[in-house]
Amino acid sequence: MKINLAKSAGFCFGVKRALTIAFNAAQEKNKVFMLGDIVHNEDVVKEINKSGIKKINQLSKGENKTLLIRAHGASQKTLARARSLRYKIIDATCPMVKEIHKIAVNAEKKGYHIIVIGDKKHDEVLGIIGQLKNKAIVIDGVVTIPLRKIKEIRKAAVVVQSTQTIENTMAIIAVLKKHIKQVLFFNTICKPTRIKQEEIKQMPINNDAMIIIGSKTSANTKRLYEIARSLNKRSYWIQSKDEINPLWLKSILSVGIAAGASTPDSTTRAVIDTIKKITSG
Repeated sequence: MKINLAKSAGFCFGVKRALTIAFNAAQEKNKVFMLGDIVHNEDVVKEINKSGIKKINQLSKGENKTLLIRAHGASQKTLARARSLRYKIIDATCPMVKEIHKIAVNAEKKGYHIIVIGDKKHDEVLGIIGQLKNKAIVIDGVVTIPLRKIKEIRKAAVVVQSTQTIENTMAIIAVLKKHIKQVLFFNTICKPTRIKQEEIKQMPINNDAMIIIGSKTSANTKRLYEIARSLNKRSYWIQSKDEINPLWLKSILSVGIAAGASTPDSTTRAVIDTIKKITSG
């Protein structure tokens, strides 16, 4: 059986950068803390914990402590509170997410109502709306567009969570343009996401089965699985090699492997090794 690994599988630039910053921070004298996980992947979180960086739910006195801002970013309110409590701040926010912050803030200053296309409770989205003075509208799909609110807006600037699909985004934009006189649209889906999604549109067609590797909390992995599943019903989403079902590999000639932006190469290699063992037996 042939195993085809996606060229774009695994860490994106933003995740690699965040992890480098985190492990460097762990070498400092200060104790390092994070409000949540640095990225959405269990294996990465374990490595971060081993380095001595601790996850906390809320800020306390920050003297001789460092707060590491995660790849998804943080709200201005969180940053201001951390500074007031005298934390040293090390920012590992993905530069592409930072750019979304900048676009949203500048558009708001020009009088635009900000609309964010994204998952309402996702850390990245919370970070984006947390940069703004006024309340933004967050839309995750066409069926959840709050039409009553939308019709009251005269001009809107729209930004997108970096891991959204272009299909969902453009469907929402089409509806917004019907009801809002002036819509300024910024396609802030990041390049690594676009590359991964373009590749996953071909792989399920060219393989008998697909295995998508990544955490169940990972938004970008979820999108990869949804696209794969829509094209090939024999598509499976796993977090590790332990979840592989040998029946998935029965009577097939090829399997495609894709991995989310926060999935370590070591996890992907373990999955491939396991598949080889199952199919060689």
